[in-house]
Amino acid sequence: MSGSKKMMLRVQSAEGTVRIELLDTDVTARLYERVYESLNLNTFGFCLHKDRARKEEITSSKSRQLRTCGLQHGDMLYLSPVNGAVLFDQPSTSVQSNNKPFGEPVEAGPSSAPVSLPTTKSNTPAEDEVDLQLYRLSGNIQRQRDDKLCRHNSKGCCVHCSPLEPWDEGYLKEHNIKHLSFHSYLRKMTSGKFITLDELSCKIKPGCKEHPPWPRGICSTCQPGAVTLNRQPYRHVDNVLLEHAAPVDRFLAYWRATGHQRIGFLYGQYEQHPDVPLGIRARVAAIYEPPQECSRDSVRLADDDNEQLVEELARRLGLRRVGWLFTDLLPRDRTAATVQCLRGMDTHFLSAQECIMAGHYQNLHPNVCRHASSGTFGSKFVTVCVTGDSNNQIHLEGYQVSGQCQALVRDGILLPTRDAPDLGYIRDCTPQQYVPDVYYKEKDAYGNEVGVSAKRLPVAYLLVDVPCGVAPAASAPPLFSPSASFPPAHRPLQRHVQTMHALHQQLQEASSFLEAVSDFHVLLYLASNEALPLPMDQLAPLIDAVRTRDADAADAWRQSPHAATLLRLARAAHETAPAATSAPAPAGSEPGVWTCPLCTFHNAAPLDACEMCAMPRNAM
Repeated sequence: MSGSKKMMLRVQSAEGTVRIELLDTDVTARLYERVYESLNLNTFGFCLHKDRARKEEITSSKSRQLRTCGLQHGDMLYLSPVNGAVLFDQPSTSVQSNNKPFGEPVEAGPSSAPVSLPTTKSNTPAEDEVDLQLYRLSGNIQRQRDDKLCRHNSKGCCVHCSPLEPWDEGYLKEHNIKHLSFHSYLRKMTSGKFITLDELSCKIKPGCKEHPPWPRGICSTCQPGAVTLNRQPYRHVDNVLLEHAAPVDRFLAYWRATGHQRIGFLYGQYEQHPDVPLGIRARVAAIYEPPQECSRDSVRLADDDNEQLVEELARRLGLRRVGWLFTDLLPRDRTAATVQCLRGMDTHFLSAQECIMAGHYQNLHPNVCRHASSGTFGSKFVTVCVTGDSNNQIHLEGYQVSGQCQALVRDGILLPTRDAPDLGYIRDCTPQQYVPDVYYKEKDAYGNEVGVSAKRLPVAYLLVDVPCGVAPAASAPPLFSPSASFPPAHRPLQRHVQTMHALHQQLQEASSFLEAVSDFHVLLYLASNEALPLPMDQLAPLIDAVRTRDADAADAWRQSPHAATLLRLARAAHETAPAATSAPAPAGSEPGVWTCPLCTFHNAAPLDACEMCAMPRNAM
């Protein structure tokens, strides 16, 4: 075989012509990479042709060499985008022109997608560290030599012991892995070719000049296509792991005290999953409860004035918001500490309203992906429901909604139903908003898959299961102390309020100062208390000490003037706090009646919980 020879190829594009030097033994995939780098393109959504008429395409392959494509030194290649992909950066000072006929002004309505500049490399958010780590891995599943089937020595390899691809169906089924990991899905889709991931859009494409705007006109060019819902074969997060059970126990303390449901945000980080090929795991370290109005059957979130402070504190601790969780619990037997089983195959897993909420949060936290034309695709944000299982015990159920559900929620066409929680409703088409046809597939009486209109949509088509669990005791040490008892914020309950007295008790009960402040709620209270809030630059040494588990650095911060002043205020509040005594019965109260300590409603003696607010009788 003759040796490799250098060859110069010219590539003509809309921005000019470049010269690329390659070897004739290079594969065509290397040619595509060199074109991408030389022209500084935004995406790999392009193709190369040998002729100007674009009939002889050079496909990207990791096995086909340039010499086998008939290319010679000095040949001209022609570059063209695929599916209208934007390959080059456009200047941000360009003025949006009015493409509508009849001199009508450009208006952004709910039916049309907003006109936005293409995402450039300079302003695209950086990919997550766990994604960069997984991109560098081969992802192959290594297998040991089989003594019965393998006929070679220890250094050989055959079909019985060769590595498996990360999407191998037999391996996933054997290890009870229900969904592909997202990176395994990417490897499967990009095997031997380049891809561009596009998110579903249910809005009219703007700028069509052939007709008046909707509702007076629409054509096949600007009209969004019909949507057929499919079960998503992959998931962005393969497991939710809590560092210890204490955060969930503290979160459930509010429900145990009041019987009211609760919502919280999960703060942690993403890491590689050791048991799923190219998998990602969300490791949860803390639960933050935003301001909310709770009842037995509903929760209404309020504006959070400390949201920016919480995000900054989490960032300095190396954490981020990775999901949200909520309770759906009703007591079954208080003496046996059991709850009712409200969710399952016979009822629902997530209601339509909860799916819409999950889709909203996933849209707020998009996943940065290098293969997406818009720079983002899907989301790693998880949803966790705390409810009763078939054994009437409290357990955690994790979910994500599919990318199709995210698009339906983002474009405002998925609505909840009033009578059936397991069904969603697709909004009707109106003069203000165009809604495409939505279908899902089910089996008819003869066993054939047929398309069914999704006006009433089973939301099970939109769900992806995500297992939840608690890290074993032998795993890596947690970031925060499992024995912390400082009350979380925004709890309007006696013995659940953040005060200087509670801070002093936290410091006295802990074995060390580092153990006392190794709590997300304590650090947040130090930065947000009304007596002496500490700015982040003063808290920075303590935050670093908590993150690195440095007891000496924590003790050194305790001796600083601002810390000493705050601790003196906490000690003074503890000394002046009245002793906890049992309150006498109110004067004039009727015999056989007890007063709810939360809402002061007078209840009959046989009742164990308040008839007005469902507060347990002896909760406070």
